[in-house]
Amino acid sequence: MNKLGIGRRDKVQQFMTITGASEKVALQALKVSDWNLEGAFDVFYSQSQVKSSADTRRLEELYNRYKDPYADMILADGISLLCNDIQVDPQDIVMLVLSWHMKAATMCEFSKQEFIGGLQSLGIDSLEKLREKLPFMRSEMKDEHKFREIYNFAFSWAKEKGQKSLALDTAIGMWQLLFAEKEWPLVEHWCQFLQARHNKAISRDTWSQLLEFARNVDPALSNYDAEGAWPYLIDEFVEYLTENSIVQIGQMSGWSQKC
Repeated sequence: MNKLGIGRRDKVQQFMTITGASEKVALQALKVSDWNLEGAFDVFYSQSQVKSSADTRRLEELYNRYKDPYADMILADGISLLCNDIQVDPQDIVMLVLSWHMKAATMCEFSKQEFIGGLQSLGIDSLEKLREKLPFMRSEMKDEHKFREIYNFAFSWAKEKGQKSLALDTAIGMWQLLFAEKEWPLVEHWCQFLQARHNKAISRDTWSQLLEFARNVDPALSNYDAEGAWPYLIDEFVEYLTENSIVQIGQMSGWSQKC
């Protein structure tokens, strides 16, 4: 490793710290991914030997620790205990990322298949390994493709069973959580607008289109197209911003290019 430049040495050290891998494995993964750290993580965690390293018996024991005494699944109390064990706040966004890995159908619930299958896919069979994997899961929010997947997953995950739309209070909480990662300057104005003018459940179309709006429309609205195919709610939001002089043309520009 001494022959590497400072930048590459730092990446090797970061990779080893987050994954617990040896220097040899770190170098192999980084070389395959052309020294892209996020790509190297994907290579490492998609390797079959990592997935198969999870001990099924230990996973069963973990599941039984958190399983509800009256149902064959993990419910809110079990998830609270899990969060306590891994020293994570239940509202921490890493729990959303973990639920995405588990392909969980409903917030605050893990079926046995979701829990064991998700941890197995991550190569996790102990609380120690789960704690060690948390920095990697946080880093996934910085990957644009994964952020989009997690964002879209969050809608179905957070809505009430049997409902097509997402309750407004829940949607606002999820947007504040998700856009805290992406630092969209208008998120609080969007939430205030919904509470003042909308006060209804959020459709999947509005949910998905808001991400496109946040990514592609400059916060100063300099490239907003009033004739574009935005949901009416987003058009009304733009009117709200301009009517209340919240947006000053030419300021806050450039955010969408960073996402």
